[in-house]
Amino acid sequence: MKSKLVIFSIIVLMFSTIVESCFAQDKNSGYYTYETECLGVELDGSQTLKVWGSGRNRADAIEQAKKNAVRDVLFNGIKKGKSECNVKPVIFEVNAQEKHEDYFNKFFADGGDFQKFVSPKDGSKYHVEVIKDRKKAGSQENYAVTVRILRAELKTKMTEDNILKTN
Repeated sequence: MKSKLVIFSIIVLMFSTIVESCFAQDKNSGYYTYETECLGVELDGSQTLKVWGSGRNRADAIEQAKKNAVRDVLFNGIKKGKSECNVKPVIFEVNAQEKHEDYFNKFFADGGDFQKFVSPKDGSKYHVEVIKDRKKAGSQENYAVTVRILRAELKTKMTEDNILKTN
């Protein structure tokens, strides 16, 4: 009788593990940091990027992805993807975002100036391509977006606003 109880317990344990793994959400995807990837460079100096954003819904995640793309071009440079992208950031100054905190808080605010330097990958003003790489973890949704960053215009704006010093 004990052997039947042990066998039955093992079967129930195995079945519950299988069922749980089939219906479990990817809870770690909300905490994973996705890198911005270069997909190409246009002749006007703009960069086409695959960038990730997270938010409570699709619109928030796409808006965050656009901000991440501009921030990466400004401060980090793009190191992943095609080698033709400019790996150097626009701003070389150490801790520039912290030193000019008030400026960049306004720049990256919802509806801020950063949007002037983000366009869809085909250059149209009507849509941004959202890639199927959608992940959800808890209340956060992550989306990959393909955008074009107008690097030359961004550099000009930073120079005009005395953030980027020219020699």
